[in-house]
Amino acid sequence: MSHTLLAWLVGGVLLVGAGLATTLVPARRARDRKRRTAWSAARAAIDSATVSRDAAAGPVPAAEQLLARAELIAADRGGVSAARTAEQHAQQADRLWRAQP
Repeated sequence: MSHTLLAWLVGGVLLVGAGLATTLVPARRARDRKRRTAWSAARAAIDSATVSRDAAAGPVPAAEQLLARAELIAADRGGVSAARTAEQHAQQADRLWRAQP
């Protein structure tokens, strides 16, 4: 194998590797950012529901169950859909506590 062919082969492999890296790295960062943002929103909703529970005049069993589910989902640390589900449960619990007279 001549040196010229070897240089072209190595250059081609490096070019393909660089192309893959420039497409995969930003996609992975975007996916991680989306996951972190979803979990941040879920944690904020859980914290808000916890404050509403502490400020409520009395117990609301349905809200307690929703908050417990949200906290359980958050403890498992799933993906974006799990974070959204936890956020929805916490927001519903928050609404139930705020609707209480």
